[in-house]
Amino acid sequence: MARVSIPSKDQVNDELKDVFQSMERRGSQVLNIHKVMAHCPRVGREFLRLGNAILFHGSLPPRFRELAILRVGDLAEATYEWTQHVPIGLMAGLTEEQIKTMHQWKDSSLFSDQERAVLQYIDEVAQNIRVSEETFRAVRDFLTEEQIVELTTTIGYYGMVSRILEALEIELEENKQPLR
Repeated sequence: MARVSIPSKDQVNDELKDVFQSMERRGSQVLNIHKVMAHCPRVGREFLRLGNAILFHGSLPPRFRELAILRVGDLAEATYEWTQHVPIGLMAGLTEEQIKTMHQWKDSSLFSDQERAVLQYIDEVAQNIRVSEETFRAVRDFLTEEQIVELTTTIGYYGMVSRILEALEIELEENKQPLR
């Protein structure tokens, strides 16, 4: 059970109620994480805007974006994040085998050289904050500066998401079964 209440859509302020209705009109589900963020409406609105920008308006290839989100969720042991993004990762071109071996990606032959460079970058940012020069050069060989900044932002944002989910013990929606 979540440590804070999960407000229903009719319990949120008018601004977020409009945002939630807009999400539903576009076919998106209003997730428990979104509802919890409605406890602080101004922050919640910007939280959603940044998440939407990362998911729908970035220049980073979706495959690399989902590698970042899933690996950060894996490192944080964030079941909610993992469960929400496995299907998105599959749609972005990751294979079930890659997803299953993400925890031991260094020992897996299922990842390309570029994917391995991105995964190394993710691990260093998520675990150490700082990135070695060698790792940075490896991603710089195939990502633009915009994509590197976006990748770094994605790692940071989903690290924050995982912390919110885990600290507040936000449970999956009723229609979801954990994938871990």
